[in-house]
Amino acid sequence: METAKSIKTKKRTSVAVKSPSLSRLTYRRLKKNKLAMISFFFLLFMFLISFIGPNFSPYLLDRTDVSFMNQPPSGKHWLGTDEYGRDVLTRLMMAGQISLTIGLASMFLSILIGSLLGAISGYYRGLVDMIIMRLADVLMSIPGLPLLLIMGAILSELKVPAEYRLYIIMIMLSFVGWPSLARLVRGQILSLKEQLFMQATEVLGLSDRRKILHHLIPNTVPLLLVVATLNVAGSILSESALSFLGLGVVPPTPSWGNMMDAANNFMDFRKRPWLWIPPGVAIFLTVVSINLLGDGLRDALDPKMRR
Repeated sequence: METAKSIKTKKRTSVAVKSPSLSRLTYRRLKKNKLAMISFFFLLFMFLISFIGPNFSPYLLDRTDVSFMNQPPSGKHWLGTDEYGRDVLTRLMMAGQISLTIGLASMFLSILIGSLLGAISGYYRGLVDMIIMRLADVLMSIPGLPLLLIMGAILSELKVPAEYRLYIIMIMLSFVGWPSLARLVRGQILSLKEQLFMQATEVLGLSDRRKILHHLIPNTVPLLLVVATLNVAGSILSESALSFLGLGVVPPTPSWGNMMDAANNFMDFRKRPWLWIPPGVAIFLTVVSINLLGDGLRDALDPKMRR
């Protein structure tokens, strides 16, 4: 007969074996948040519409037809046409492709720069920490939108071609976004350095590069996921504001911001709502969905932070 002690040991072993991974546990918690799941599926729908939808459109992006200019929504043109006779739905889908790409690309650049600089700052401390953090403080002391407006005005003054502005705007947004991320990562690194696993890396004699890239930064991934999700929403809003003012993505390349700028007179605003309502609604719903998904990820990754 098995003793009670051996039975307890087996139970503990089976519980340890069956314990779910962090990703699976996070998914289970996220699944319970209905708003976050609705937001996730809506964002998935937006991605499919933006990146796959234009391939099924019978209208070319830049094809103009003055005989169909400023037509209201109809069976032929579901969201009407603009002042050049272009199909608004096709341009809306292509604009979503541009706006979402800018948001994601600037987020990845911000994470890359912010996490590396924050990890280096928190690990080495001293002079390196002071230089990186003072630079971050200077950038954070300048309001982000005015700084982006200045850089956008410089691009317009230099007459940068439209096909290159897209990539420069990604760099601009990441330049504004990395300081806050670097400060968060630095705080996490300072805490992680005191953990037992980091003392084990000292005993094993691992190099600084391996400690930072293979042990410290991977342990900040839950924080990076939440912050990155929220940064996408901020980047989309900033790009839309720049494009609306004519300082971001410029025609003929469509974005949600410059589509709203197309309705810049009272006649279009009053008589032709199909020109500005669809891109406005797309920006609003996308940003709200990203924020709700970010809140859900935060609650799922760190239950102690639940509201």
